[in-house]
Amino acid sequence: MISEENSKQASKHKKHADIGRPSFGNFGRNEWAIVGAPCSTIKLLADAIIKALSPVYKCAYVDTTHNDDITVSPGRLESGAVLDYTDQVNYRQLNYKETFNAFKLRETFAGADIILVNGNHHQAKAQVVIISESKRASLQKRVDQLNNVQLILVADDEADVFDFIKDAVPNWNDLPVYRLDETEKIVSFFENKLKAAKPKLNGLVLAGGKSERMGLDKGGINWHGKGQRYYMADMLKSFCNDVFISCRAEQQGEIDDEYVCLPDTFIGLGPFSAILSAFRERPDDAWLVVACDLPLLGEGSLNYLIENRDSSAIATAYQSSFDNFPEPLITIWEPKSYPVLLSFLAQGYSCPRKVLINSDIALLNAPAPEELTNVNTPEELEKVKSILGQKVISA
Repeated sequence: MISEENSKQASKHKKHADIGRPSFGNFGRNEWAIVGAPCSTIKLLADAIIKALSPVYKCAYVDTTHNDDITVSPGRLESGAVLDYTDQVNYRQLNYKETFNAFKLRETFAGADIILVNGNHHQAKAQVVIISESKRASLQKRVDQLNNVQLILVADDEADVFDFIKDAVPNWNDLPVYRLDETEKIVSFFENKLKAAKPKLNGLVLAGGKSERMGLDKGGINWHGKGQRYYMADMLKSFCNDVFISCRAEQQGEIDDEYVCLPDTFIGLGPFSAILSAFRERPDDAWLVVACDLPLLGEGSLNYLIENRDSSAIATAYQSSFDNFPEPLITIWEPKSYPVLLSFLAQGYSCPRKVLINSDIALLNAPAPEELTNVNTPEELEKVKSILGQKVISA
């Protein structure tokens, strides 16, 4: 028999860890089901939107095979293969045998900025409703799916929004209502939605290293009147919504109470730990990650990185003038990089630079390459002290 005390303890027990979940729909973060018109009309509308947005945003489309399409399994799937990959030179074709559940779909569409969905076959987090007399009955059957209508399009031959739509969507009169042929207005609607959905930017100062080569804590070195981890955190405050100092769990007591620390929850992976821990905390935010061993770094370099940020890529980084590879520790990591980082970890890689080299990123030339100088050894420390001293004298 369970005692009252044990029963209370059991009620407090959580079977699963309480971690942040990305704000996904059925396919991704920004998805709209287009419903209320024949499939051919939906496809043409989706094509027009994608053509207009694709130079800036990564667009995706979801549909279902129709009766007039070929339904025989393609390629080697017909012979029993579970996967069939073909490099078609201009594009890659990947056919799956397995059924895609919501988890697999989100993984597959993780890189897309916008996902347009044929609402006659699939549901999505938000909806675009087309008012077309030919699909009135079909739309009325799906009225329960209209839980987040954001745009109404009226076909040329229709004069008013259906009464059952007005009843199902109480705020319909506050929504934009365009004619179906007003393509520019429709594209502008999606552009504004995507701009508004741009992930907010947080700052993360990497100060969890053991500084073994330096022989003393690099985050505590006083280059500019205070410990470098605090100097960097203060600099980031001008550019970021929130700023955190990344550290190992045992370091938390060493961080000044004025600053918010974010201890590693992925252990033993160096900077990779810090980046993953940040995304675990806030998976829908972007992170401006800066190492604490860059004493020459100034606001100009940070501002240039942010001004040229490409939120459609998984990251925006500077190219190293030393080896021409991306600099992973002064980089803006977008939310879509989180599953990519985890994928590399699952394959046995914990190097942020390797992720950047092998992924879709925006790579910039630093306006002041010398500001990306790392200080990891006593010899490098003395060299940078000399540079900073000369700057002070010249100033």
